[in-house]
Amino acid sequence: MMTPIKQINRFFLLATGPFLGLLIAMLISGPGLHLHQETRPFTVDTGIPAATTAISAQLDQAEQDAKVTITSIKKTAELYNKTTSTMSKIVQTSQNAAKRPEIIYNHKITSKLGSPYKTIESDRIRIELFTVNPGSYRGYAMKVKLKSPDAMKMTLGKDKLGGAETTLAAAKRYGAVAGINAGGFADSEKERYPLSTTMLNGKYLGSFEPSYKDLFFVGLNKSGKLIGGKFSSQEQLDRLNPEFGASFVPILLKNGQKQEIPAKWKTSPLRAPRTAIGNYKDDQLLIIVVDGYNEKGGSGATLEELQGRLYKLGVQDAYNLDGGGSSSLVVNGKIVNHPSDGQLRPVPTHFLFFK
Repeated sequence: MMTPIKQINRFFLLATGPFLGLLIAMLISGPGLHLHQETRPFTVDTGIPAATTAISAQLDQAEQDAKVTITSIKKTAELYNKTTSTMSKIVQTSQNAAKRPEIIYNHKITSKLGSPYKTIESDRIRIELFTVNPGSYRGYAMKVKLKSPDAMKMTLGKDKLGGAETTLAAAKRYGAVAGINAGGFADSEKERYPLSTTMLNGKYLGSFEPSYKDLFFVGLNKSGKLIGGKFSSQEQLDRLNPEFGASFVPILLKNGQKQEIPAKWKTSPLRAPRTAIGNYKDDQLLIIVVDGYNEKGGSGATLEELQGRLYKLGVQDAYNLDGGGSSSLVVNGKIVNHPSDGQLRPVPTHFLFFK
C-alpha cells in the first residue's frame, strides 16, 4: 500500500517535470539562449486626426479667401455705386443742359401769353390754357405740347362721312381731354360734308383735290408735327407723310411771315368768332378761339387782328379754321368759349386731344 507522502511526491514530479526540463535546457545552452522583448509604444492609428487637420487647414484658408473676396466685393460695390452716382449726375446734368434751350424758349412763349389759368399734363401731352383779351375782342389760347403723336387725332361727326356732331359730343364719345372744331363744310341733303381734301388715319376721304382759290390743307403728319399749305398734287402732300387733316381758308402765317389775306375774307364778315391753329419752332401748337355773340360782323376779331396776335406771340405757321357758330373749345368735358349760336354747332370734323 502506497503511502500519501509517496503519492504527493509522484504528483509533484509529474506537475513540475516540464518546467524543470525547460530550466535544465536553459542552463545547458548558457548565454546562447535568451528571451528578447522589444518595447514599442502602443498606438492605434486610424488616420482620422491627419484628415481632420487637413480639412481644418482648408477651412481656415477658405475662410481667409472668403474674407478677401467679401472685402473685394464691398470695394467693387462701393466703386460701382460711386460710378453709378457720378454717371447719373452727368446724365442728369446733360439732360438739364439739353432741355435748357427748350425751357428758355418755352418761357419766352409763355411770357407773351401770360400765366395759364389751367394746366393739364400727362406722359402724352401738356395743355395750358390762357385768356386772350387785347381789348377789341375776347378769346382763349390753348398751348399744346404733344409728347406722343397719338395724343392728337381728327374725328368725323358720328364717325361717318356726311355726319355731324358737336365737339363736346365727339370729345365725350372718344374720351378726349380737349377738342376744337376743324375744317369747313358744305351742307347737302341734310348732311354735312368736309370741304376739299380731307384725311383720316392716313387715308384720303374721297380723293385728293388740288388746292384752289384760298383753300388750304392743315393737319398732322405721322410724327405728330403740324403740316399745312396749298398742294397742287397728291404726291406733294404725300411727301409730308400726313396722318390726318382738313381744309379751310385762309393761311395766316407761313415761316413766321404774315400772308396776304384775300380782300373777300377781310370783310365777309368783318368781325366774327374765330378758331385758328398754329405751331412754334419747337413744334408746340397754339390754338386761339375768339368769342363773338353773332356772325353779323359786329363782334369777335377780324382776320388781320387774329393774324397780328399770332405773329406777336411768335407763331411760325398759322391757319384759320372754320369760325362763326362753328368755333368750339371744350376742355375736361366743359365748353370753354361762348358759342355765337348760344350752343355748340354740330360740325363734320374735330381735332381732339388725349391724355
